[in-house]
Amino acid sequence: MARQSSCDSCNNFVYDEESECYTCEVELDEDEMVRFLQDSYYDCPYYVLGDEYAVVRHQM
Repeated sequence: MARQSSCDSCNNFVYDEESECYTCEVELDEDEMVRFLQDSYYDCPYYVLGDEYAVVRHQM
Protein backbone atom coordinates (compact mmCIF):
# COMPACT_ATOMS: atom_id res chain seq x y z
CA MET A 1 0.00 0.00 0.00
CA ALA A 2 1.43 3.39 -1.00
CA ARG A 3 1.76 6.03 1.67
CA GLN A 4 0.01 9.29 0.85
CA SER A 5 2.29 12.18 1.65
CA SER A 6 1.38 15.77 2.39
CA CYS A 7 2.81 16.61 -1.05
CA ASP A 8 -0.44 15.39 -2.60
CA SER A 9 -2.36 18.31 -1.11
CA CYS A 10 0.42 20.91 -1.26
CA ASN A 11 0.00 24.00 -3.42
CA ASN A 12 3.65 23.68 -4.54
CA PHE A 13 3.01 20.21 -6.03
CA VAL A 14 1.96 20.94 -9.63
CA TYR A 15 1.56 19.02 -12.87
CA ASP A 16 4.37 19.60 -15.35
CA GLU A 17 3.02 19.12 -18.88
CA GLU A 18 6.48 18.85 -20.40
CA SER A 19 7.55 15.87 -18.25
CA GLU A 20 3.94 14.64 -17.85
CA CYS A 21 4.19 14.16 -14.10
CA TYR A 22 3.67 16.05 -10.84
CA THR A 23 6.66 17.93 -9.46
CA CYS A 24 7.44 20.20 -6.54
CA GLU A 25 8.09 23.82 -7.46
CA VAL A 26 10.29 24.36 -4.37
CA GLU A 27 14.00 23.95 -4.98
CA LEU A 28 15.23 21.84 -2.06
CA ASP A 29 18.88 22.15 -1.12
CA GLU A 30 21.05 19.03 -0.95
CA ASP A 31 20.50 18.40 2.78
CA GLU A 32 16.73 18.81 2.49
CA MET A 33 16.60 16.46 -0.50
CA VAL A 34 18.54 13.76 1.36
CA ARG A 35 16.16 14.07 4.32
CA PHE A 36 13.16 13.92 2.01
CA LEU A 37 14.41 10.76 0.28
CA GLN A 38 15.55 8.94 3.45
CA ASP A 39 12.83 9.75 5.99
CA SER A 40 9.70 7.62 6.11
CA TYR A 41 7.81 10.83 6.89
CA TYR A 42 9.26 14.17 5.84
CA ASP A 43 7.65 17.22 7.45
CA CYS A 44 8.23 19.74 4.67
CA PRO A 45 8.82 23.32 5.88
CA TYR A 46 7.53 24.63 2.53
CA TYR A 47 4.14 22.89 2.69
CA VAL A 48 1.24 25.15 1.67
CA LEU A 49 -2.28 23.77 1.80
CA GLY A 50 -3.77 23.78 -1.69
CA ASP A 51 -6.86 25.90 -1.06
CA GLU A 52 -8.70 26.48 -4.34
CA TYR A 53 -11.35 28.57 -2.55
CA ALA A 54 -8.90 31.18 -1.22
CA VAL A 55 -9.49 33.48 -4.21
CA VAL A 56 -13.27 33.29 -3.77
CA ARG A 57 -13.04 34.13 -0.07
CA HIS A 58 -10.76 37.06 -0.88
CA GLN A 59 -13.29 38.48 -3.35
CA MET A 60 -16.13 38.37 -0.83
